[in-house]
Amino acid sequence: MPHELFLQGRRLSAPELAQIQHWLAAHPDWHRTRLSRELCALWNWRNAAGWLKDMACRSLLLQLEARGLIALPPRQRASVNGQRNRRPVALTCDRTPLHAGLQMVQPLRVEPLPSGSPDLALFQGLLQQHHYLGHRNGVGENLKYLVRDRQGRPLACVLFGSAAWQCQPRDAFIGWRPELRRAGLARLTNNTRFLILPWVRVPHLASHLLSRVCRRLSRDWQEKYGHPIELVETFVERDRFAGTCYRAAGWHRVGVTTGRGRNGGHAAPGPVKEIYVRPLRPDFRARLGV
Repeated sequence: MPHELFLQGRRLSAPELAQIQHWLAAHPDWHRTRLSRELCALWNWRNAAGWLKDMACRSLLLQLEARGLIALPPRQRASVNGQRNRRPVALTCDRTPLHAGLQMVQPLRVEPLPSGSPDLALFQGLLQQHHYLGHRNGVGENLKYLVRDRQGRPLACVLFGSAAWQCQPRDAFIGWRPELRRAGLARLTNNTRFLILPWVRVPHLASHLLSRVCRRLSRDWQEKYGHPIELVETFVERDRFAGTCYRAAGWHRVGVTTGRGRNGGHAAPGPVKEIYVRPLRPDFRARLGV
C-alpha cells in the first residue's frame, strides 16, 4: 500500500492498517460493528459533538476491503438501512393541489427534523416517491428539513449531507489546496435533495426556502454536530433543470462537473451537472484556512 491513505476525511498510516489486519486475525469472532467501534475508541475518532464516528469508520473499512487490503467478517444480518430503503412508505398527507401566492402560505415552518421525529418517515417517503433521484438513508452528518405551510400542510423537503470529496471548480472558488481541503471539508455541506411537492404551485417558493434555510443552516449544524458550516454546494443536472431558484437565492455558479460523480472514482460517466455554491459568511475563506 502507499505510505498512507486518506479515507473518510482521515489519514490512515501503514501501522494503523497493520493494526486493523492484526485485530481481524486475532479476533475472528468480532463483527463489523465491534471492529468499527473499537477502532473509533482507539483513535479517539469523534465528531465535534463528541460522538464516535462509527458510520464513517464502517465506510472506511468497506473501502479498505474494496481495495483488497483487508477481508471483513461476513455480515451477521442484512443491512438495516438497505431493508429500510427498499421498504415502501405509506404516505398520509394532504395532496390537494395548492396554487397560491407566497404570502398566502406564510408563515412557513422551516425547522430541522430531530432524530426520532414521526415526520422522518414522511420525509423519506416523499423523496422516494417524488424526487427523480429517490432517497436512501444518509451516512454521516446530515440535516433534513420538512417545510410546512401555516396550516401544517407539507410543501417541500430539503436535505443536506456530506460535501463532495473533490470538486476542482469549488476548490478553486474557495482557494483550497488539497491539504486545506482535507482539513476543512467537514465545514461544507451538500444540498443533496431539494423537492417542492408536485401538487404545490407557489411562485418564488423555491428561492425563498433556499434563502431561509441557508440563514439558519450553520446554527442548526452547530447545535446538532458541534461545529458550524461555512459554505454550501449543490449539483444541478443541467439537462433537467436551469438552476434558476439557486441563482435567485444568491448561489454562485462556479463550473460544471466532469461526470465522474461526487467523489471521483472510475465509474461510468454520468450526466454533467452545474456546480453552485453559497458561502454562509463573508469571511468564509479565512474560516476555511485560506
